[in-house]
Amino acid sequence: MTAQNPAAGKPVDPASLVNVPRLVTAYFAGKPDPADPTQRVAFGTSGHRGSSFSATFNEAHILAMTQAVCDWRAANGVDGPLFLGIDTHATSEPACASTLEVLAGNGVDVMVATNDEYTPTPAISHAILTYNRGRTSHLADGIVVTPSHNPPDNGGFKYNPPSGGPADTDVTATVQRRANELLETGLAGVKTVTLAEALAHAEEWDFITPYVAALPEIIDLAAIRRARVKIGIDPLGGASLPVWQKIQATYGLNLSILNEVIDPAFAFMSVDHDGKVRMDCSSPYAMAGLPVRRGDWQRPRRRQARRRNRCRPDEPQPLPRGVHRLPVPAPPTMAPGRGGRQDAGEQQPDRQGGRPSGPPASGGAGGLQVLCRGAA
Repeated sequence: MTAQNPAAGKPVDPASLVNVPRLVTAYFAGKPDPADPTQRVAFGTSGHRGSSFSATFNEAHILAMTQAVCDWRAANGVDGPLFLGIDTHATSEPACASTLEVLAGNGVDVMVATNDEYTPTPAISHAILTYNRGRTSHLADGIVVTPSHNPPDNGGFKYNPPSGGPADTDVTATVQRRANELLETGLAGVKTVTLAEALAHAEEWDFITPYVAALPEIIDLAAIRRARVKIGIDPLGGASLPVWQKIQATYGLNLSILNEVIDPAFAFMSVDHDGKVRMDCSSPYAMAGLPVRRGDWQRPRRRQARRRNRCRPDEPQPLPRGVHRLPVPAPPTMAPGRGGRQDAGEQQPDRQGGRPSGPPASGGAGGLQVLCRGAA
């Protein structure tokens, strides 16, 4: 990946941070024009992404998409609970409120996270699969309000049917078509209740504890603990933070969470290759701040020092022996969705321009990068 912007890899200029109050205002005040193709609902990998500033992610989009999901559920006999999760982007909170109002208006039983926790996509998928195991009727599904690792001014809306993974194109095409019909008619046909009524209708659900408890079914955490592997986790301000906190408290791993800040402006990030803020754990520019912490994993060795001294100043410095940088999705592991497709939401460009026994894996809101070192 070649830098296209002189700020790539540097801390974000405070003057360029997203103005969160203005963004949230634009979410409610902006009115998309359905005659403009760029402002219509457009599903990628199970989801729609956009920015309220460009009228591509506004309340009208969420109301229309949620009603379209309700219509699809009714037409396909999906009448179990709907698991609703959100990530840490600024417009996820207001979009969640809009989603709740429509779900409650359609009489859908909604499960929301205990204590208003942020919820990564894999935890929603795990809840769906766990609930549906052994059932043939009254199946559950889910909605995740997230644009994955897209910039801070972006919002996103993903639908996971009873299969647990991202919705196939036959589902998303139906939902997209119906949502745009609703936009064209000024949202006629969208059923809503007040937010207070919607919140009273919703039930709390612990997404994190069962997900973390199931991890040993697919990962040998005891072996990791015995090996005394030292692990550093940067959740990048994403929805995986409560998962890693639970893992840290549960399994006795030599694990440090390097950054527990939740900031919808993502001011702690480094600028990506094109000058944007993007929580992309595969980008060396977005992740430029993490190697600064590598000394926490370093074992002093004269040979390593001599090797570093031989490097030219403009050469990338090698990591110490035994230290590895591992870009992974938050938290790891999971089977593909129906049809064998993985959720490719994290690989999508910005909008502007039988079942597994353990917890599922897929992209989620908030990537991360791990530094780990074997025991001395």
